[in-house]
Amino acid sequence: MVKGIQRTLYVILALFISLFIASSFFLRAEYNYFADGDTPVLERQKLLMFIVLILVVLAASIVLYRMCLKLDKYSPRIVIPLTLLFSCAIQIVIIFLFTRLPTDDSQTVLSLAMDMLYRNDYSSFETSGYLHMFPFQFSIVLYLKTLLYLFPDNYLVIKGFNILFSLVTTLMIYLLYKELNTKSKLNDYGVLVFAATYIPSLFMSNLIYNDVIATAFLTSAFYFAIRFIRTHSLRDILIAAILLAVGNYFRSIGVIFLITVLLTLLFHMRTLGLKKLIIAAGITAVLFNVPNWTQNAVLQATHVVEEPVNTNSAPVYMWLNMGINLETFGFWDNRESYSIYQQDAGYNKAESTELFKESIVNKLSAATVGELGKMYYKKLIWTWTEGTYQMERYGIGNDGSSSNRGRMGFVMDSYVYHTFASDGFKGDSDARRGLIWMMYVLNMVMYAGILVRLIGGLKAGRYAETPLILVILGFIGFYLLWEIKSRYIYPVYPLLIIFSYMGFKDIYDYIFRKKVS
Repeated sequence: MVKGIQRTLYVILALFISLFIASSFFLRAEYNYFADGDTPVLERQKLLMFIVLILVVLAASIVLYRMCLKLDKYSPRIVIPLTLLFSCAIQIVIIFLFTRLPTDDSQTVLSLAMDMLYRNDYSSFETSGYLHMFPFQFSIVLYLKTLLYLFPDNYLVIKGFNILFSLVTTLMIYLLYKELNTKSKLNDYGVLVFAATYIPSLFMSNLIYNDVIATAFLTSAFYFAIRFIRTHSLRDILIAAILLAVGNYFRSIGVIFLITVLLTLLFHMRTLGLKKLIIAAGITAVLFNVPNWTQNAVLQATHVVEEPVNTNSAPVYMWLNMGINLETFGFWDNRESYSIYQQDAGYNKAESTELFKESIVNKLSAATVGELGKMYYKKLIWTWTEGTYQMERYGIGNDGSSSNRGRMGFVMDSYVYHTFASDGFKGDSDARRGLIWMMYVLNMVMYAGILVRLIGGLKAGRYAETPLILVILGFIGFYLLWEIKSRYIYPVYPLLIIFSYMGFKDIYDYIFRKKVS
């Protein structure tokens, strides 16, 4: 029965990946804040350029893979630290070349952290305040407040910690890969180098927000959970549960990882034993919400709030309502949903919930089946094939001007100071467009590798990658309903790297052996 479920999961993900790849030959997803504003774009594919760049990326991948194979004779104690040091150096150079200032929510949470630290001002929890509406953002505010208290008040300190979290993620990608490939006789440094030089992750260290932090904790939790399946050590599952709880505290999407861990434990009940399964699942489930419970208790005990912070926060229906939009297929709805909660419901959660439900029903009733199908198709394709996680805005930034009207009518980006690099990527430059194109193509090549691995697993009856599939499918299903940004699926990039590298290695080994034979 378990293998039947696993096989079904492999088939479902293979169908989604096939859809992404097939669609890319007709449509190209793009996010270019300077050129198009804060909106998703699906345009007709430039097929010739697409194919040429695929060949370029494949050729570069083969060269790099062969170079990494030559590292196999060296000890991990040498290669791993040097690779992480190299990645660290690149990211340090990036934050000095692209001195992006925090904007939008990033600027808001930083300002709130400074208000709390220097003025003891917690008024944002009051009605109409930012944290009244989005109490889940208090985790990043508290984190920033702590950094500002312990270290010099400087953007470089915060970005420096981003780099540390990024390096943790890179290391965990390698360790997780090795955990899923215990029979491999090679050191497989290629996946480590790939993770260490993955351009979106290098640039996202520039974003002062929760994405990089949450990704590090969630990936680490996932590694220890998978490790537990092999070791059966309660120490591993305890570490996994703690890391998962912290990761979810920073990004509530951690519930997808929780469900995956619990299902993975269930799939391995025969080897774990019922007793150990119950203990492991209990530890993971009980610890999961401890950070949120603790936060609530402390805030009420100190009279910052008089009732639980979620009592009148924005309801989940707000994001579900945003997720139904024929024009932007679930992207930002230009404050339409915000207005329902803020103005129509007066920041009342129960009242706004009913209004959102009514709005959702009206949207679904007004649209035809064809229109809804087209919207969900566009939503799915854009989110998963855009490929940059919107790094051109959140990681590279711009000079504060825009050729098109975005969310607020202009690009709210600027730099501490300009450099030759920021000038080279200024506006809708060739460098910016070229990088966006390369990341888009790399993403599609990664999907091809994943599809190869999935098909190979189905043919061989090998289902070791089931936990990866569960997380990816969880994200696909969730953001099919939720408001979308390609940045929202950033926590999945470590799993995509691992899965795609497996597929690439399968292809390379097959061709190499065929040539030798």
